Amino acid sequence: MTYDVGTLRARFPALRAGTAHFDGPGGTQTPAPVIAAFTEALSRPLSNRGTTLPGEIHAETLVAEFRRAMADLLGADPAGIVLGRSATQLTYDISRVLSGSWAPGDEVIVSRLDHDANIRPWVQAAGRAGAVVRWAEFDPATGELPPEAVGALLTERTRLVAVTGASNLIGTRPDLPAIAELVHRAGALLHVDGVHLTAHEFVDVERLGADFFVCSPYKFFGPHHGVLSARPELLETLRPDKLVPSGDSVPERFELGTLPYEMLAATRAAVDFIAELGTGGAAAGRRERLRSAFAAIGEHEGALRETIEKGLAGLDGVTVRSRAAERTPTLLLSFENRAASDAYRFLARSGVHAPAGSFYALEASRHLGLGDDGGLRVGLSPYNDTDDVERLLTGLAEFLRR
Repeated sequence: MTYDVGTLRARFPALRAGTAHFDGPGGTQTPAPVIAAFTEALSRPLSNRGTTLPGEIHAETLVAEFRRAMADLLGADPAGIVLGRSATQLTYDISRVLSGSWAPGDEVIVSRLDHDANIRPWVQAAGRAGAVVRWAEFDPATGELPPEAVGALLTERTRLVAVTGASNLIGTRPDLPAIAELVHRAGALLHVDGVHLTAHEFVDVERLGADFFVCSPYKFFGPHHGVLSARPELLETLRPDKLVPSGDSVPERFELGTLPYEMLAATRAAVDFIAELGTGGAAAGRRERLRSAFAAIGEHEGALRETIEKGLAGLDGVTVRSRAAERTPTLLLSFENRAASDAYRFLARSGVHAPAGSFYALEASRHLGLGDDGGLRVGLSPYNDTDDVERLLTGLAEFLRR
């Protein structure tokens, strides 16, 4: 289908309230088909998974459809798709399992660019194991995290490198394939925080070189939970703590307790919703439709980002901190002699939601010289339109005049 933002917006009930949402990096609004899928899952017989009664079969089907949908979204194997409460929880789980084999003197590399959810679990796990933590620094002037910043830290004792696919604060997209090549050449594993990346780019975990990749469906129209993708054969080598009678197959051994089937249904619907924005129809296959959908989304969001950047260039007293050559449509702003939190509140009075803070990317905010307060984050989503952008720029101009 042709990308029509007006038609797209009509499918989001929350947009009827009139708010111009630039808070996509924190979570998108939910389209009607995803809400309907959630309700439909709970409207039919539903019980623990099995193959005999309707409720059992329904549950089993929802799990299988969820894994296939996420595998199509990420270019992964359905048998390597793990459900979690959040990307943070999944990262903590994997860090605890992996660090069980680390020894004093082993090394872990984390990035100053990352969300704390891809820093603290590894720092804390390294502390328990007696491992050394090394920090890959990004350039605060450009926002770039070059592969050599990671490569220079790698040694024969490196066990894992944790790096973001895209910064949730300034949008920087590191060159993951180049980083992965260096990491794997050193014999280490690569854990990628793909939470921000997955909302804006067509992901191929194999091409990116990620051994572990986490994302969050609520960043791309789905419900609030996390997803981990890894090769099934890699997951087979890991032995997480689990209950004795619970399943020991992969990926079930990583999923504790009864799964939230209604959320799985909604996540599958979110992936299908994105695929509908692509071309080729059902005959093209969901993976290919997702490819064309993200191409259309990227073109739409990219045009809006350029409009915002041009508008900001004409405003005195505002600094754009998002400068990397490859980045998502996410801009971090700071203001001369004004607090970003004041800008957030001023915009909110006119129905424009552009939040302020460090957004858990605390190390990045400090490295940029913004301390713990951060800046004003303008994050675009596929449903933003030119009217949203005009309201944002008008509001910022008024704020700066006052």
